Amino acid sequence: MSPVSPETETYANPVLNADWSDPDVIRVGDDFYLTASSFGRAPGLPLLHSRDLVNWTLVGHALERLEPAAEFRVPRHDCGVWAPSLRHHDDRFWIFWGDPDQGVYQVNAPEIRGPWTAPHLLKPGKGLIDPCPLWDEETGEAYLVHAWAKSRSGVKNRLTGHRMRPDGTALLDDGEVIVDADRIPGWFTLEGPKLYRHDGWFWILAPAGGVETGWQGALRSRGFFGPYEHRIVLEQRDTDVNGPHQGGWVRTATGEDWFLHFQQRGAYGRVVHLQPMRWGPDGWPVLGNDGAPVAVHRRPDLPPQPPAAPATDDDFPGGRYGRQWQWTANPEDGWATEHSADGLRLTCVRSAAAHDLRRLPNVLTQRLPGLPSVVEVELRLDSDAPGARAGLAVLGDAFSWIGLQRGTDGTVHLVHRFAESVAEAERDADHPRTAPEGRATLRVEIGAGARCRFSYDVGDGPRPSGPVFAATPWRWVGALLGLFALAPEGSGHAGAAEFTRFRISAL
Repeated sequence: MSPVSPETETYANPVLNADWSDPDVIRVGDDFYLTASSFGRAPGLPLLHSRDLVNWTLVGHALERLEPAAEFRVPRHDCGVWAPSLRHHDDRFWIFWGDPDQGVYQVNAPEIRGPWTAPHLLKPGKGLIDPCPLWDEETGEAYLVHAWAKSRSGVKNRLTGHRMRPDGTALLDDGEVIVDADRIPGWFTLEGPKLYRHDGWFWILAPAGGVETGWQGALRSRGFFGPYEHRIVLEQRDTDVNGPHQGGWVRTATGEDWFLHFQQRGAYGRVVHLQPMRWGPDGWPVLGNDGAPVAVHRRPDLPPQPPAAPATDDDFPGGRYGRQWQWTANPEDGWATEHSADGLRLTCVRSAAAHDLRRLPNVLTQRLPGLPSVVEVELRLDSDAPGARAGLAVLGDAFSWIGLQRGTDGTVHLVHRFAESVAEAERDADHPRTAPEGRATLRVEIGAGARCRFSYDVGDGPRPSGPVFAATPWRWVGALLGLFALAPEGSGHAGAAEFTRFRISAL
């Protein structure tokens, strides 16, 4: 559901009510584009489009597979693509991101829908995160700033700057610390820098204080390498928007300034808010309502647009899945089979990890909706292999799923299983029951607090299943909805499962 209709004069936050983590935004002509972290899922680097900064659609991804490809053959849920920066320069789109285990990568393309170049490792190293480039139109020089992940490097709370070749292929120096936030009283975990030029200053808009309780900072200097003045420009105050920070500044064609940032919401991940922005008489940016996030505000002075939001529903025409779906690792041929009708045919991939969905690369996922919702899908299990199973999952550090499984006696059962965050294997959440036709309609009601109630229909009417399951995030990633098909280790083809009519509706 869109957060605003064309007839209204206001919008309500969040404008993207799901886990679009660490957003960055640009304007090209009359179009706005946004990308976000995608961590270990593939394809990565989602690309969203808007004409009014409020209604957004998903138009593609910039990264087909994660690199190094061999390391992402298995799920690495909290690794991969961290905090990308999106820019438009020299008639090309550019995205820079940090992989905390590999270094700073870059891709570019002539159009937002591609074709995108292969990932180029600009700066190898451990703990290099949150890079952002800047091309200085006045001097022709190019720069790069990045932050540090202490978990890999032993260093955090500081920003390192480089001069960069204008073609984005190499750095021109060894870099130096341009902001050491250990020297700023009260500041910690400075990260996520976004680099700009404005009014004769180099500006770094960067969050600090951690994702749950932090704030948005602004830093400025007459020279790129500093020294930088600093100020807090957005914080929670007496609102219910905790940790409002990390995002990007964008200016409309009419000269209005806006800031998009995230709010950490537990299992829902990092939802995206839109804040008004202006430049105060002292030359510093003022975000939100004099530094506090707004819940409702006058919409941007842009042509009204029809309600829109990233797609969720899918009929899987021809066996193809929509852009909203991502695998939990780099995909392999044969996981999904195209055909002439509607419906997603997933191969029951044999795996030694069949007891733990968190370890499976062949789970097709999309984001958990941020509003109370009902998720429903129809499933048919086409497998005679004992132990073959398929289902609908709510997947995080803990998980729960409901689906169908072929028994050793040939019977298909409706099963509902879960695993706690500390558990190494799943166990039953309810008693199995027979599904005589090998079909089921699976349903999850996601209520307040991401509390999930599972139910099913195997042909004799809907029935509830198991106790309430409270969805959990991964460390940096919100909970995911997942479709999967698998089988225990063994020899021979294990068959397939077909999913049809995937729907998410308001609860």
